[in-house]
Amino acid sequence: MKMHEVRRYRSAEHLAREDQLAWKIAEVAADPVAVEADVVEMIVNRVIDNAAVAAASVARRPVASARAQALCHPYAPGATVFGMAAGTRVSPEWAAWANGTAVRELDFHDTFLAAEYSHPGDNIPPILAVAQHCGLSGADLIRGLATGYEIQVDLVKGICLHEHKIDHIAHLGPSAAAGIGTALNLPVEVIYQAIQQALHVTTTTRQSRKGEISSWKAYAPAFAGKMAIEAVDRVMRGEGAPSPAWEGEDGFIAWMLGGPEAVYHVPLPEKGEAKRAILDTYTKEHSAEYQSQALIDLARRMGPKIGDLSRVRSILIETSHHTHNVIGTGANDPQKMDPKASRETLDHSIMYIFAVALEDGGWHHVASYAPERAQRPSTVALWHKISTAEDPEWTRRYHARDPKEKAFGGRVTVTLDDGSKIVDELALADAHPDGARPFVRSNYIHKFLTLSEGVLSAAEQRRFLEAAEGLAELKPGDLGQLNFAVEADRLGAARPHGIFDWRAK
Repeated sequence: MKMHEVRRYRSAEHLAREDQLAWKIAEVAADPVAVEADVVEMIVNRVIDNAAVAAASVARRPVASARAQALCHPYAPGATVFGMAAGTRVSPEWAAWANGTAVRELDFHDTFLAAEYSHPGDNIPPILAVAQHCGLSGADLIRGLATGYEIQVDLVKGICLHEHKIDHIAHLGPSAAAGIGTALNLPVEVIYQAIQQALHVTTTTRQSRKGEISSWKAYAPAFAGKMAIEAVDRVMRGEGAPSPAWEGEDGFIAWMLGGPEAVYHVPLPEKGEAKRAILDTYTKEHSAEYQSQALIDLARRMGPKIGDLSRVRSILIETSHHTHNVIGTGANDPQKMDPKASRETLDHSIMYIFAVALEDGGWHHVASYAPERAQRPSTVALWHKISTAEDPEWTRRYHARDPKEKAFGGRVTVTLDDGSKIVDELALADAHPDGARPFVRSNYIHKFLTLSEGVLSAAEQRRFLEAAEGLAELKPGDLGQLNFAVEADRLGAARPHGIFDWRAK
């Protein structure tokens, strides 16, 4: 890997294209390096993982709404939509919109945390949609996904967005555009322009993940994927982009990030170096914000030690700056303590999550968020006894580059009514690659079968898994098999009559 310095340049300064971050990313995307076997294995795992969480969310209202919008845009050859038969095809950017929302709705797929945080699996829906529409092979898709993951992870390692209240989808637009460029074997110039367009139109604020969090939290990454496809399409037609997007005098760094004096360092593979960043990422065992994964595991470990939870006087979770300020009491969001808060808000409240995990000894992607569950008196009482605090050591470990040092958990002190304390800590979730029970292929398959039970028929489950596990051998035009069909009565319904079907009203 080579570290690249990235900073703002005045318009009067000359910054050659070859020295711009977008060009360097485009060169990585255009490099025809082979995808190594362990990377292929993990790509297949994540295709299965995405489909699992999409199946579990297929009937939820935001997903039904996104699907209804997509179905207003039939297209041939087109791309498939989760829940619909493979013969139902829509324009690829709308397939990415519908499928990206289905993948993100439950906040239950893979993650990577470094200077910024991300869900790199958000790259799969847009790159897959383009590959389906363009009749690419499984090998083409694998190459594109390896790039999407690589660029996403490298940007997340080098550039912090949340410090400046920018939503993390600002890294997703460029990574998806780069991955599409790889899959289509586009020249560096085209990928370069598309990356910059995608960055320009996907820079939004973090309010989508703060306060009264709405369904836009699921839509935002799908929007970035949709914009990436449109950016590549425009550039292939000869259009350009604001340049240099990151380094310009009025560009991303100067006005959205650290300002004119800021300097960032982004690692990228050198020419001929394999793209292996997907192996640095990790999926979720529990449907909740990633920083809560280890703490859910810790709660189910501590529950039996505590015993009678009514004896709890207080619970303090000492953790990283990010966990404390995003999903902890450091966020100063009263909604995080509100029993009537939305699912999206509860997903971002470690106080609620830890209380439920203590009471139930685990976590469920539906039951744990049910309104009656959130409003249970014993839960509310316990929930309101929990607070978080930043510990500099946990913050240091959160940002550590050494995988053996990196940690996303915390230290929990439970004080009982007699003043005694029960203390325990956990650095990594059990399912993390370095955790107690790292996820392997069988775990991904189990997750898919569990989350799609009652949604997909057994035959459809088997058919999808066979296609996914044989991804590398899928011929051009066969990528439509990476879809699943659901019976109409299990699809859920969107609110009727949006603008696209107004005439039908």
